[in-house]
Amino acid sequence: MIRLLIADDHPVVRDGLSAMFAAEPGFEVVGQAGDGAEAIQLAETLRPDVILMDLQMPGVNGLAAISGLTERGVTARVLVLTTYDTDGYVVPAIEAGATGYLLKDAPRDELVRAVRAAADGTSVLAPSVANTLMNHVRTPPTPDIVSPRELEVIELVAAGNTNREIAAHLFISEATVKTHLLNIYAKLGVPDRASAVAEAFRRGLLGAAG
Repeated sequence: MIRLLIADDHPVVRDGLSAMFAAEPGFEVVGQAGDGAEAIQLAETLRPDVILMDLQMPGVNGLAAISGLTERGVTARVLVLTTYDTDGYVVPAIEAGATGYLLKDAPRDELVRAVRAAADGTSVLAPSVANTLMNHVRTPPTPDIVSPRELEVIELVAAGNTNREIAAHLFISEATVKTHLLNIYAKLGVPDRASAVAEAFRRGLLGAAG
């Protein structure tokens, strides 16, 4: 019996996955988490064999949760299930300790097979994700990783501005600020604002800007 924990911030997704696996022989859904912090807590308590982990969740996101699980010595295999297949998401997730990486449009049978494989310690990657990893290995990183607008946003974050203040300063909506931040996190391979600022300084993006 494969003990499964599902981590996703959308209740309808969690419920749908729970119902799907409950109907499959050999699976027991032992818990659901709505964010990364809850996923870590439940993983330590429930000791699942496999965790289906979304990446974009409020608070502690999936990437930070994978790192946290690794740091705590949790032995559950983490299978990322997300809509993002760019190298800014794929590479950090694999580096953090994810066993596999699938997209949410994966067919039911493929997802079931992937969870079984993950439980056995076998890495499973969606075809587009495998291509992304290959391209990442073959292509040297570009120094101009963030756009000029994204650089403006990260500069304002570094100066201590809130999303609302950034929106007012740049004459854009808060939703657009959040979108820019998500893009920045993905491009820099970081989970949050503080890490983004630190990484931007490390890469010389903020230093170069003055």
